[in-house]
Amino acid sequence: MRMLIAVDGSAIAVRAARHAGRLALSMKQPPQLLLLHVDAPLMRAAAAEIGVRGVEKYHVENATFAMRGARAALKRLRVAFEEQALVGDGAQRIVESARAGKFDLVVMGSHGRGVFRSLFLGSVVTKVLSHSQVPVLVVR
Repeated sequence: MRMLIAVDGSAIAVRAARHAGRLALSMKQPPQLLLLHVDAPLMRAAAAEIGVRGVEKYHVENATFAMRGARAALKRLRVAFEEQALVGDGAQRIVESARAGKFDLVVMGSHGRGVFRSLFLGSVVTKVLSHSQVPVLVVR
């Protein structure tokens, strides 16, 4: 089994990673886990201002920060995992990664802001749920 754990640096993402780690420990055959962070691209003007290396550094620092808590939670559980950082639309990249990597499950945290606010703000979880062909486990 292969599990993709999507994280954004929030406390709920750490909770989702912890839940996925516990789920992995409960399985007879340990699954392959991928900790994934998708960073939003910079606006063109900002990217032009800081240059290619500045943009790369910016995304690396964001990914490092966003994965820090989830990484620590999985390490405490002594669960093996890999990490990947991407740049782009969060929901789209999660769905694409799950499909291309032939994952069996996507694990994500939800902030629980409710359906009404999601209609206006757009929720990555809502978009992944509606577009993913891979089952999605939402942790709250």
